[in-house]
Amino acid sequence: MEKAPITIEGYQALKDELKHLIKVERPKVIGQIAEARAHGDLKENAEYHAAREKQGFVEGRIQRINFLLANSEAIDISNMSGDTVRFGATVTYENVDTEEQTTWQLVGEEETDIKKRKISIMSPIARALVGKKAGDEVSIKAPKGAIEVELLAVKYN
Repeated sequence: MEKAPITIEGYQALKDELKHLIKVERPKVIGQIAEARAHGDLKENAEYHAAREKQGFVEGRIQRINFLLANSEAIDISNMSGDTVRFGATVTYENVDTEEQTTWQLVGEEETDIKKRKISIMSPIARALVGKKAGDEVSIKAPKGAIEVELLAVKYN
C-alpha cells in the first residue's frame, strides 16, 4: 500500500491529537463511566450510556489516528520550490468567466480545512491543477459543469 502524503504540520497535529486523546480524554471518559456506574442501574442510566458512547468515539479516533500515522509520509514543504503544482503548493487561479480569484494549498486528506483554504491533493480541483504552471489555462470539473481557470501563481512556503 502506498503511503498518503501529509505535511509535517499535519503529521504533528495528528500526533498532538493522539497524545491529548490518550492522556486527557481517555482517562476523563473512564472516570465518567465509573461515576455513572456508581449511580446504580445501568439500563436506565443516561450518563452511563453517554459516557460509553463517548468512549467508543475516543477509542475509534485513537485507532484512526494510529492508522493514519502508520500509513502517511510526512513531507517537509518548507524545502520545496518550483513553478509546477504538486503536493504542498499554494496555488492562486482566476475564473476566466467571473474573474474571481481563489487560493488553495494542496495538502493531505486529513488536513483538509476549507476555512484555512486547504484542500486535499485528491480533490477534483487539485487533480486538475497538478503538473500545471502559472499562466496555464485549466478546466476544473465541478458539479455545475466545467470551470475554466487561469493559473496565476504557484508558491511553496
